Amino acid sequence: MESNVDFRLEVPHDFDDSDAETQVHPMARKLFPATTAAGAFGKAGQWVEENDVFLVDVSWDFMHDEPEPYVLSIYFTFELNAEDE
Repeated sequence: MESNVDFRLEVPHDFDDSDAETQVHPMARKLFPATTAAGAFGKAGQWVEENDVFLVDVSWDFMHDEPEPYVLSIYFTFELNAEDE
């Protein structure tokens, strides 16, 4: 898969927090709103299948008074090709 600049997390090459008490790990979040919980999960599953990402965590929310109140948030990192590392 060719890298999409919209999906990149820019971290300076000289950035090093290995000696920090709490380290920074570049991660992204994407929201999947839907009219049902199953719909949100289906949207997220399809998106993850179509993109080279590593799923780190998920969370649910219910947004009252919204047309698509069920919201699944996924937290992910991007899979790097061996030549990108």
